[in-house]
Amino acid sequence: MKFKAAQIAEILEGEIHGNPEVEVSQLAKIEEGTEGSLTFLSNPKYESFIYSTNASICIVNKDFVLEKPVDTTLIKVEDSYKSFTTLLEYYNQVKLNKSGIEQPSFIGESSNYGDNIYLGAFAYIGNNVKLGNNVKVYPNAYIGDNVTIGDNVIVFAGAKIYSESIIGNYCVIHSGVIVGADGFGFMPNESGEYQKVPQIGNVIVEDYVDIGAGTTIDRATLGSTIIRKGVKLDNQIQIAHNVEIGEHTAIAAQTGIAGSTKIGKNCIIGGQVGIVGHIRIGDRVKIQAQSGIGRNVKDDEVLQGSPALNYGDFNKSYVHFKNLSKSINRLNQVEKQLNSKKA
Repeated sequence: MKFKAAQIAEILEGEIHGNPEVEVSQLAKIEEGTEGSLTFLSNPKYESFIYSTNASICIVNKDFVLEKPVDTTLIKVEDSYKSFTTLLEYYNQVKLNKSGIEQPSFIGESSNYGDNIYLGAFAYIGNNVKLGNNVKVYPNAYIGDNVTIGDNVIVFAGAKIYSESIIGNYCVIHSGVIVGADGFGFMPNESGEYQKVPQIGNVIVEDYVDIGAGTTIDRATLGSTIIRKGVKLDNQIQIAHNVEIGEHTAIAAQTGIAGSTKIGKNCIIGGQVGIVGHIRIGDRVKIQAQSGIGRNVKDDEVLQGSPALNYGDFNKSYVHFKNLSKSINRLNQVEKQLNSKKA
């Protein structure tokens, strides 16, 4: 896809300084710009690159003043970073703007779908499935029986949504995601063997949720595993049965949340955090990477460590830990002095 400077300026409501007919077909960092690419300047640290970049178009702030002539065409806007982000969103929409039903694919006879659907080759839609408007299901994705998916949802290639799951509007489900697999429910019988506990609940994903590649969300044993509105999940996260994650909470990669734990609103959880089951984590909690959470957490706490401590207490303790060998040596010297006086 190619765009002229005039077209981009119209989208961004910007002012052109240079050739309005110059075309670009790719995006680039300002220091890596090549002919036919578009870039932006926001951070003053990179200002020198505007005089050496080979990018054909550069988006800059309206108050930016050149110190010498440049070869690139400038588009001046109120906020170059925000405008570039807007352009990325627009580009992504154009790139992902697919529609139609490719073959081979399968749609159960009792299923129905809204307008402007895209169904990629080898995708499978089970029985009694309801798909909203502008839903895009990429190749090799699986949608099980009795699944409901709202409007403007993207299910990328290879994602699996098990039966009875409910997906809201404006959700993005990346490749390799599994929604609705059985929770880890087993109990030992009299002979010591593990017997499976049937998992008959479902998963509910509310509106504006992003689920990163390879993340798994287990169905509830009874009731629902619930991912509330606006939650952002990174890649390779494990969410166990009957977990509930509050609105607008963000969780980084490789975090594991055990069964029946409830996490509040607007929390930020770092990568590789482990959270035990059957606890409650309050609102606006921040958990540093690689922490282990084994207790209930109050609103607004900031935690680090394993088992996790208050963030400030952890840092104070870590200072002492780094000097532990020196402290022990001093203690040994004091003991020797006391022992010598006793002798």
